[in-house]
Amino acid sequence: MTVVAEPTSSAVTHGIRVYVQSLYLPEQSSPRDDRYVFAYTITISNESARPAQLRTRHWVITDGHGGVEEVRGDGVVGEQPKLAPGQTFQYTSGCVLTTPVGTMQGSYRFWRDDGSYFDAEIATFSLASPMRLDDAN
Repeated sequence: MTVVAEPTSSAVTHGIRVYVQSLYLPEQSSPRDDRYVFAYTITISNESARPAQLRTRHWVITDGHGGVEEVRGDGVVGEQPKLAPGQTFQYTSGCVLTTPVGTMQGSYRFWRDDGSYFDAEIATFSLASPMRLDDAN
């Protein structure tokens, strides 16, 4: 069973909308071993009048103890999608934390056909496992 972790996030930068929905994956998690697995689905929509290509990503992952990990890399899930006006790209990826709660935020660097670029915001979203009272004991 997959559990939706609310809230989701949405941000628009230069006409690029980044919408995130996060999920807790109990079947892959092991709270006794401090292993909490989350999936997140990203939907990127080009609401502008100009094409834009996602080239790089930057994530800031914060666990429940305030520990921060930064991840930078090319593209997403092995792709560097180019979105024409009105196009959407969606992918799902994952994150493993040692705490039952955390947050993620970041940015995607997009390039325009004229060589200009900008960082599209990925608004902060929650990673949270459902807690039962007996889990706290």
